[in-house]
Amino acid sequence: MCICVNCHYVDSCVTYHAVETQHQEPHLTDNPTFEPVEPTINVNIRTRGDEIEMEWDVVGCQSFKREAGKWSKLRPGELVPT
Repeated sequence: MCICVNCHYVDSCVTYHAVETQHQEPHLTDNPTFEPVEPTINVNIRTRGDEIEMEWDVVGCQSFKREAGKWSKLRPGELVPT
């Protein structure tokens, strides 16, 4: 799971914005302004029949500032992305 869902900066982070784009998910912001320091992204690649599926997850970041449930506070009632 992406650590960003519990990060204080999730709604302004350019890296999380890129992850949203890769997952074709709605953006928390259209104009992210926060540049994180050394984010680490795992990309899992799976094949399903003739399709290739890629899952991007931020698994580390020097800028990570824990704020439990931040993503859920911004999108109440929605399922947290996995």
